[in-house]
Amino acid sequence: MWRFFFTAEKRESRVFAEVSPRKLWPLLFSAVKKRPTLSPFNKHNNFSTMAIKNVSVIGAGTMGNGIAHVFAQSGFSVTLIDLNADQLQKALTTIGKNLDRQVAKGSLTEDQKTSTLSNITNSSDIAEGVKNAQLVVEAATENTDLKLKIFKQLDEVAPEGCILATNTSSISITKIAAATKRPELVIGMHFMNPVPVMKLVEIINGYATKKEVTDTIVELSKQLGKVPCAVNDYPGFIANRILMPMINEAIYSLYEGVAGVEEIDTVMKLGMAHPMGPLQLADFIGLDVCHSILKVLHDGFGNPKYAPCPLLVNMVMAGKLGVKSGEGFYKHTAGSKDLVVSDSFLR
Repeated sequence: MWRFFFTAEKRESRVFAEVSPRKLWPLLFSAVKKRPTLSPFNKHNNFSTMAIKNVSVIGAGTMGNGIAHVFAQSGFSVTLIDLNADQLQKALTTIGKNLDRQVAKGSLTEDQKTSTLSNITNSSDIAEGVKNAQLVVEAATENTDLKLKIFKQLDEVAPEGCILATNTSSISITKIAAATKRPELVIGMHFMNPVPVMKLVEIINGYATKKEVTDTIVELSKQLGKVPCAVNDYPGFIANRILMPMINEAIYSLYEGVAGVEEIDTVMKLGMAHPMGPLQLADFIGLDVCHSILKVLHDGFGNPKYAPCPLLVNMVMAGKLGVKSGEGFYKHTAGSKDLVVSDSFLR
């Protein structure tokens, strides 16, 4: 113990040797206070966005590669982590294509594209990928058991003081945080798809989330060019608590024969000024994701109004998941933007 303190500074070492033990203790505590820290805390013991430079993203799917893209483009050092090496390569290819699109539109230069790509490294090992992280954003599949397993592991291998965020669209932040020994550092950071385009980040406070953590993530979102909106931890938060019942009701309207696919979507686009109809949006989100979120709402509130429509349940079981499977309420052909109603719903 004494050897540690005597190596602090030469000036203090000379003083230690000359003063009495009674006078020595204040100097010892002064030396301890001067030790440097690599955590996201600033000198006032508050979180500082300026201290966060290294970000790890768990999951290289659609959301994960989009989140890695925006952080890297904003100058952060990003480690994209996925157990599937092929998925990691596919994610980098997708990011490159999206950057090319930005360059073509004039919103990005070639140098900025090169810099963005150079800010991203890949890893297939969570422990290795988060060893220098000051913020981890989990963007794995929307599955409660999987997320709890990931956060338990992250808590064991991520640096002390590292903020753990999840991109979940509906699962309780408080429940996820309970899988860790740092619930005060766990928060929801719900990006919208496609991440490089959509401005909103829904920030969700868990029961134990520290205000300093929330403030940090709010400011960090602004650094990414996003508009943060902080909400509290209840099933579906705000975005999906409002959106999913609307989509479910649209599916019920189709199921009960009130109107066809095109008619339902046209009413909402032209009558309510929605950029796309609820059935087209459901295809885009993924019908399996819609089903999972509705189950979270139904289980969380115990209210039958959130129960997934039987038609949605059947479509998910049949593998008709929307864009990702090539067919949902519409047929989806790569490279085509034409809206073609699925044969199952032709009237």
